[in-house]
Amino acid sequence: MGQNVLAPVPELTNAPDLTPPLGHYSHVSVVGGTAYISGQLPVNAQGTPITDQPFEAQVEQTLSNMDSCLAAVGVDRSALVQVRVYVTDIQAWGAFDKIYSSWIGSHCPARAVAGVKELHFGAAVEVEAIAVTRDTL
Repeated sequence: MGQNVLAPVPELTNAPDLTPPLGHYSHVSVVGGTAYISGQLPVNAQGTPITDQPFEAQVEQTLSNMDSCLAAVGVDRSALVQVRVYVTDIQAWGAFDKIYSSWIGSHCPARAVAGVKELHFGAAVEVEAIAVTRDTL
């Protein structure tokens, strides 16, 4: 039989400047030098969804939340290796891409954009990501 090897235990982290998750999950799970960032929605630091705001404002808030999650595990945008974007109107892809390009700068991690029927709180956008941690940089 093979040797028993203990699997690494994920480090579960919530960004201190964001409202604790409203569901049974953590903002970020880190294991093996990789950070898995839960889907971020346009929810402000007080925990209020800003889904009544224009699409652009929702994107900016969502990306700000992503920054908070990255900072919570000691990295920044340059550590991103994959980003997944969900929008309720695929025609908004261009508006998203313009804001995202400004936010991410010259760094170009892998990315997917998918149109979906609806998102929690009636949000127009949700972003999740995978990043490497300082241990692997």
